[in-house]
Amino acid sequence: MAFIRRYDRTKPVKKEDPINENIRFKEVLVIDQNGEQLGVMSKRDAMNRAYDAGLDLVCVAPKAKPAVCRIMDYGKYRFEQQKKQKEMKKNSKVVAIKETQLSPTIDVHDKNVKLKRTLKWLQDGDKVKVAIRFRGRQMAHVDLGQKIMDDFIAECSEYCVVEKPAKLEGRTLTAMLAPKKAK
Repeated sequence: MAFIRRYDRTKPVKKEDPINENIRFKEVLVIDQNGEQLGVMSKRDAMNRAYDAGLDLVCVAPKAKPAVCRIMDYGKYRFEQQKKQKEMKKNSKVVAIKETQLSPTIDVHDKNVKLKRTLKWLQDGDKVKVAIRFRGRQMAHVDLGQKIMDDFIAECSEYCVVEKPAKLEGRTLTAMLAPKKAK
């Protein structure tokens, strides 16, 4: 009997996919499509059983002694796996880090505009990095920048938790804000 790969859908089977002829074990423990153990048998006998049922032989536990193979429809199995991955990806939320840049000489209106945008990001569940960059002679007035940063964080405090307090790194004063957990 000529061995024909039953699984020949649009995507070719990768060499590392342990199905049908790609199974490298001589003897395998076989589980049929209903979940019943058929016992240990040679790879050729297991493949004959799978082809008689019109299904594929898939190695599900290659590290077991002997390796465990299951008779199943590999195309359907791969579809189910891809569906689970899509569902997991859809349900997971990627937390983005947004950045708000302030200046030691920022005016009230500009600060309010940036505050409004920062609060929107925090309500959306994103983390916010607040940065104040000092240029040239502004380094002599780091205390003014610290006061602006403290005021900004105090106004955000209703919607956020300070994850990393304000710290001067080089010419930049930075703080990290995380959204409060909804109760």
